[in-house]
Amino acid sequence: MENTSQTLALPERKPRQYMPADFEVRDWESLESYFEELKTREINSQEDLEKWIADRSELESVLSENLAWRYIKMTCDTQDEALTQAFQFFVTEIEPKASPYDDAFNRKLVESPYIDGLDEQKYRIYLRGVRRAIELFREENIPLQTEISTKQQQYGAIAGAMMVNLDGEEMTLQRAADRLKQTDRAVREEAYLAIQNRRLEDKEKLDELYTELVQLRHQVALNAGFDNFRDYMFAALGRFDYGPQDTFSFHQAIKEKVVPVTRQIDQKHKEKLGLDSLRPWDMDVDPSQLPPLEPFKTGDQLLSQTIECFYRLDSFLGDCLVTMREMGHLDLESRKGKAPGGYNYPLDEIGVPFIFMNATSSLRDVVTLLHEGGHAVHSFLTRDLPLNAAKHPPSEVAELASMSMELLTLDHWDIFFPNQEDLVRAKRQHLEGVLETFPWVATIDKFQHWVYENPNHTVEERHLNWVRIFEEFNLQEVDWSGLEHIKPYIWQKQLHLYEVPFYYVEYAMAQLGAVAVWKRYKSEPEAALEGYKKALSLGYTATIGEIYAAAGIRFDFSSEYIQTLVDFVKDELAQLDHK
Repeated sequence: MENTSQTLALPERKPRQYMPADFEVRDWESLESYFEELKTREINSQEDLEKWIADRSELESVLSENLAWRYIKMTCDTQDEALTQAFQFFVTEIEPKASPYDDAFNRKLVESPYIDGLDEQKYRIYLRGVRRAIELFREENIPLQTEISTKQQQYGAIAGAMMVNLDGEEMTLQRAADRLKQTDRAVREEAYLAIQNRRLEDKEKLDELYTELVQLRHQVALNAGFDNFRDYMFAALGRFDYGPQDTFSFHQAIKEKVVPVTRQIDQKHKEKLGLDSLRPWDMDVDPSQLPPLEPFKTGDQLLSQTIECFYRLDSFLGDCLVTMREMGHLDLESRKGKAPGGYNYPLDEIGVPFIFMNATSSLRDVVTLLHEGGHAVHSFLTRDLPLNAAKHPPSEVAELASMSMELLTLDHWDIFFPNQEDLVRAKRQHLEGVLETFPWVATIDKFQHWVYENPNHTVEERHLNWVRIFEEFNLQEVDWSGLEHIKPYIWQKQLHLYEVPFYYVEYAMAQLGAVAVWKRYKSEPEAALEGYKKALSLGYTATIGEIYAAAGIRFDFSSEYIQTLVDFVKDELAQLDHK
């Protein structure tokens, strides 16, 4: 099937209706006239208003895609100073000048006498976001947000430069982390300590950077009339469906319903490994003492296997990845100078996103590409929505797309693991990882609440409270003796704390949703898959609850709901014992 798909017609950029087809963002001067025209244009009818909204949306798409490519190129090679400067130019010279216009446009829209004639179903979510943006905008925050953007970028440069030497070979931390799956305990310990010691070399630098970011963010919140940055971000992230107290209840439910299960998993691992005490470097090794799973040798092989996996599930899904491959919209393998992590970056004009990751040869890499592939499918399903804003749903929906894909493809993982024993191991590791997602997300989220509720805390207080929260949810069966100096800094590996604050609890919410999608798929596969695609195709034209309902599931993170889904995953794990 894949071979016949080489003839796929590649998507074309939609013809621009407002800006010239050959226009490229080079400087502010070339852009300013479009912003001014939109700001001063007379709107004398509902038709005029809708045309104005469409033209504004097109301008946003042009800017968004230009910024996207600058970010993509910079993260693919953090050592190329010209690429970094190109990204910084947009952040420091374009965004600050465009920001006041956004506020002016929002006010022009809501003050128009023709706004009440707009189609309620088409525009209600968009207008809700516009009104929220007006509430949040403050002119004095523009330079602060520019400074924040510049500082956030420093994290990637610091982390991307981290290398370790093992057996005479210089390697990225991601590649070194693959050794934590080795059956030789001494090899695991050496790799773990090498990774941690390398991170600790930059601990003061990363603490200092975080302190600066916390202070800047707190000032942004105060300027906007909020008591703290947490409350500001709940508004800025468009969390219309839940508040801070709901997330506290979610943390508690995870502690009560999930942590006992993950603790049992760790106990079983210790028994299977025959260890008197479990150490941090024992957490990723297969408890059967089998060598690490190696599902692929190269990034190209990983991609072709994933394409086949998607095709088995649904032809549209496979076509999405083939299109991206044909267009060169993937950079998969880990290498020196590449920023850490992985992402799917939407490209709003062409509608074909870009996937970036740091593959070595592990199961984690397979899951990462399936995950980012889910985001990519989401981009394809929303590419024809008329409003640019509608193509960017909140994270609770975006992560549902990606996490569901990890589980929906599970029955086709024999493509990566033709050996039945390896297949069972891979599924078990992944399902255990699904459960382990919840405590870690609760840890990061609860830590952020504490950080921004106490913005003037000392570094020492930060470390003490991190350890307190970490121990509440994680690795309670692990012996940390002699490693006490490492624990206070574990949070520094979490990119989200530096670059996208408060964007994390959504992973746990979406993980619940993904398990629910998979649970439905197990009993009615066709309906579940159609519901999944239908939900994603809504983009952000409906509320989170309505989008989840379209997928045939609930947006619910109550203790009772968590219990039913945790029990389902436990049952699936139990079934693997008999295969």
